Amino acid sequence: MEFRALKIPDVMVLKPKIFDDSRGYFYEAYNEKVFNKIVNQEITFVQDNISKSKIGTLRGLHMQNEPFAQSKLVRVLEGKIFDVAVDMRPESKYFRQWVGEELSAESFNQIWIPKGFAHGFLAMTENVVIHYKTDNFYSKDHEITYKWDDPVFDIDWPMKDYKYEISEKDAKAPML
Repeated sequence: MEFRALKIPDVMVLKPKIFDDSRGYFYEAYNEKVFNKIVNQEITFVQDNISKSKIGTLRGLHMQNEPFAQSKLVRVLEGKIFDVAVDMRPESKYFRQWVGEELSAESFNQIWIPKGFAHGFLAMTENVVIHYKTDNFYSKDHEITYKWDDPVFDIDWPMKDYKYEISEKDAKAPML
């Protein structure tokens, strides 16, 4: 598996080795030993989530507080997204900065988002299906939602001329 750090180096893009031939393809989407070596820590995933979205759906920015803070390993099973991670760790030199990456079923790329980051994505094609693993369980009482278009973050979302589909919860999220 290849990997590269983004401008916030704790967030990484992982690309598995694809074995492709006339019959189709095979790849190892996750290997605990390889993954833990890449992220340089012991991660145990406890929950897998699947999300389906239509084009223009913007989800986020979401995270959870301790003791339910979550790291995520995100990949796209169908379609293409613009995936965003915002560093919300007050002690980080990247505090309130964001990184974004296009992920698609065709690229096979995955993004590693550690604890302390708010996460969101924009569906860029019809019928987007994403799969993400988390290292902690979801707790509604510990969830935080940040406004996706907060000028403090100044996220450069693509498809600016598109009318984004946003949930009521995300639309009502407070600005910092």
